[in-house]
Amino acid sequence: MAAALLAACATQTTSPGAVGVDRPQMLLIPAADMDRAAEQSYRQILREAQTKGQLNHDAGDTARVRAIANRLIPATAAFRSDAPGWRWEVNVIDSKEVNAWCMPGGKIAVYSGLIDTLRPTDAEVAAVMGHEIAHALREHGRERASQAQAANLGLTLLGAAAGLSRNQVDLAGQITDLTVLRPNSRQNETEADRIGVELAARAGYDPQAAVSLWEKMAARNGGQPPQWLSTHPSHATRIADLQVAAERVQPLYVAARRTLRPERSEKPRPG
Repeated sequence: MAAALLAACATQTTSPGAVGVDRPQMLLIPAADMDRAAEQSYRQILREAQTKGQLNHDAGDTARVRAIANRLIPATAAFRSDAPGWRWEVNVIDSKEVNAWCMPGGKIAVYSGLIDTLRPTDAEVAAVMGHEIAHALREHGRERASQAQAANLGLTLLGAAAGLSRNQVDLAGQITDLTVLRPNSRQNETEADRIGVELAARAGYDPQAAVSLWEKMAARNGGQPPQWLSTHPSHATRIADLQVAAERVQPLYVAARRTLRPERSEKPRPG
């Protein structure tokens, strides 16, 4: 029942680009609702960070990530004509967490832990930000919320029809999460990796930096759960796929570099 409902709402959020991401998506929730919710959530996070003195504390880091974003954002037109006109925002939040994210509508946060721990080049930062921007372009959050909504509706109706208890329905939901939703999340991560590599290349950042970035992450994280029980691809799988994508978009990088001045910022920042 849930599958039939999703199939009726299939759409394509982005153009395939050079990396060929062309999977139809199932979207039940209006995009405007997601954007409003993202705006509210982003404002709350910024207020809390500001109260704690954690918002854009290092002016250099803030200027750096905003400059990288300003090169990436125009490149989003290759996937969505409307994206360059989004109300983009980029902020740095002081946290030891090695992370970054982009909410629907282009609300970006980079955690200082990512910069301080990995000591990334600008191209590696672009790889991270390109990946997170790709999630917003593909509306993965909206897709996942739609999947959860449809799955919950289907299980509730099925449970009522079959006379299942609440515990039995909850268990069915856990099984659905492991067999349906988690694999889709891995798929979303792979799509974001590929689109992110292309965004970086179109912005004039070496796409191979995505590979070096994940090699750093693999060295830092060590062991990880089996891929089939994880919402993210294994490091080895991810690095191999990124290598293929980077080679595919290399001509875009070469073309973009011809229009840019040589920049010293491709080197790591001093420790």
